[in-house]
Amino acid sequence: MNDKQITTLSKELGVREIQITAVTTLLEQGATIPFIARYRKEATDSLDEIAITSIRDRLKYLEELDSRKETILKSLEKHGHLTDELKERVRATQTLSVLEDIYLPFRPKRRTKATVAREKGLEPLALELFEQRGIDPAEAAAAFIDPQKEVDTVEDALSGARHIIAESINEDPQARVVLRNLYTGKAIFKSRVASGMEQDGSKYKDYFDWEEPASAAPSHRVLAMRRGEKEDILNLTLAPPEDEAVQVLEGLFVKGNGPDSDQVKMAVTDSYKRLLSRAMETELRMATKQRADTEAIRVFAENLRQLLLSPPLGGRRVMGIDPGFRTGCKVVCLDRQGKLLHNDTIYPHLSEKQTENAGNTVKSLCERFDVEAIAVGNGTAGRETEAFLKQMNLGKNILILMVNESGASIYSASEAAREEFPDHDLTVRGSVSIGRRLMDPLAELVKIDPKSIGVGQYQHDVDPSSLKESLDDVVMSCVNGVGVDVNRASMQLLTYVSGLGPGLAKNIVQYRDENGAFASRDELRNVPRLGPKAFEQSSGFLRIKNGANPLDASAVHPESYEIVGSMAQDLECTVSDLMKDAQLRRDIDISKYVTDRVGIPTLKDIMEELAKPGRDPRDEFESFSFASGIDKIEDLESGQKLPGIVTNVTAFGAFVDIGVHQDGLVHISELSDRFVKDPAQVVKVQQKVMVTVLDVDLERNRISLSMKSNAGEKPKIRSKQQRTKPERRIREKKVQTKNTPFNTPFADIFKRTS
Repeated sequence: MNDKQITTLSKELGVREIQITAVTTLLEQGATIPFIARYRKEATDSLDEIAITSIRDRLKYLEELDSRKETILKSLEKHGHLTDELKERVRATQTLSVLEDIYLPFRPKRRTKATVAREKGLEPLALELFEQRGIDPAEAAAAFIDPQKEVDTVEDALSGARHIIAESINEDPQARVVLRNLYTGKAIFKSRVASGMEQDGSKYKDYFDWEEPASAAPSHRVLAMRRGEKEDILNLTLAPPEDEAVQVLEGLFVKGNGPDSDQVKMAVTDSYKRLLSRAMETELRMATKQRADTEAIRVFAENLRQLLLSPPLGGRRVMGIDPGFRTGCKVVCLDRQGKLLHNDTIYPHLSEKQTENAGNTVKSLCERFDVEAIAVGNGTAGRETEAFLKQMNLGKNILILMVNESGASIYSASEAAREEFPDHDLTVRGSVSIGRRLMDPLAELVKIDPKSIGVGQYQHDVDPSSLKESLDDVVMSCVNGVGVDVNRASMQLLTYVSGLGPGLAKNIVQYRDENGAFASRDELRNVPRLGPKAFEQSSGFLRIKNGANPLDASAVHPESYEIVGSMAQDLECTVSDLMKDAQLRRDIDISKYVTDRVGIPTLKDIMEELAKPGRDPRDEFESFSFASGIDKIEDLESGQKLPGIVTNVTAFGAFVDIGVHQDGLVHISELSDRFVKDPAQVVKVQQKVMVTVLDVDLERNRISLSMKSNAGEKPKIRSKQQRTKPERRIREKKVQTKNTPFNTPFADIFKRTS
């Protein structure tokens, strides 16, 4: 990265140049974002993961811009167009769109109408008309009539000249900048239903006759309209008022009122309709799509973060059940490490006899494997299976919990599941995933493609590479933020540890299988191909419990062990004593341990880690139950207040599972008694909430919910005497406005209602 790019980034992101330089250097050296944020605070002056990610992403854009500049300069030089002035303009450009504007007149292009006109020798006529010195266009054009060149009439000559002028206007950088600004500020999305598609496209009914400014269109509506257009349901256009666009261009290119200026006006209109409007619409479509993608990916990433960081039940003996009616419920029993001990199938929903047999089987398995919790998938027959288990009175010590099984079927058919359970079918693998998901959501969900987890918004419509990078960032951030027990972690979980990846993760698991559990972090150096750089990046995030060195179970990086040893030595105690005794830690003056490489930020982190070594940042697990007797959408009635779990947060509200196999929507206007701009400020995925049923649409299978405190209550009508003075004034104004005749001057209405 050059100095100019660093200065540009500094201004854009509000980060000091020295911080950007440090982050860039570390990234170039192969450091990951979690590692930089956690263990290189002195170098970056404590930049967090968000800031570091922004620097990385903008750096990537600037690198792409530089690469494109070099390509363009080579092309200009190859075709003999490059001048010192042009080179300077290209070098100074800060955006790809302006760069392409500069290159447009020189870009090798297909044969156009202007190209044909030039071949007919009409360029001198075009230049003469474009100067607008008051000439007679017909007289000037007569000199260019040449039947051999297919210029048979004056109009043929003028038409060709206008094509040349139109192309010149299209390629004019100033015109494109001005028009780009107009499109950005005033373009309107117009969506109309395609002829004959009203019935087939009913899900897009809201967009059958829809208009809104492109600058204000939210992400979900942009993506919805684009999807409707892709499915040939909607006809979508994006443009400002045409007369205003043409007027802007005329202001740039029309210099007089003579007949030659009239020709230029005609060329301006042609240039806009045939060339510029299409180019600008395409460009703005890309810009609005990119903006919509960014917002949709942000929402998806935040939802994924909340889901991955859901509170874990922890190491309990769990029974996992993938429920079903006719095919039965697949049951597995897992030990406290998630190892499969037993699998079976029960049929509690077919007949009394089979229900009794199923109950006996469950009781027997609970006793045999000392089950502490039962995880029931929330899919088909989930609520019915939950009710069956609860009526069995298995005892207060056995928790019965519903688990979101979204993506479990994806995992059960994956290569990872086949490798782990080669002798079991998909149903058993799915049940194991449900059980493990209760024990540790993070460890299990990393095995599934994030796009299949179901917490996104239009995830199939956004740029796949950007989505993957963002979701990978989130998964890596969560995994490293929580830390990984290297002796229990799956290969998939280890893959996301800073500095590892699939190859080294596989080598770690293989080494562990061949040599037994790791006794220390230092032993990781023996893993094939795990070199010094990978050890530096990963070791701080890997935990080894009950090892010889207590720091191996903490987030203290091995490079700081010597500092902790010095602290213990100065206090004449062991490291273990230091970790157990708060008074000993209070006696430490951390400023004594500052070095050229380790400063106060890292030392503060070390002290926090010594107080709570290897602490899990996730919240404590809390059990949850849906309302009994409310199992299907037909059981719902307006006004019911029900417990629920947030399953997805979008730009327009939140979806909540209330236990009826169909999530309800809490619209953004119903999320709180106060105004809500961003739903993520009020709710998050997996949050437990109380909602009120507003409406149930059985035909469309839709449920409207509210989280307002007075939801479902009828507004109280107060007498005139009970109203406050401001309320009376407002009501009086409304009455006056309502009774105002349509022919009353607006000024008079304004006076009477102010």
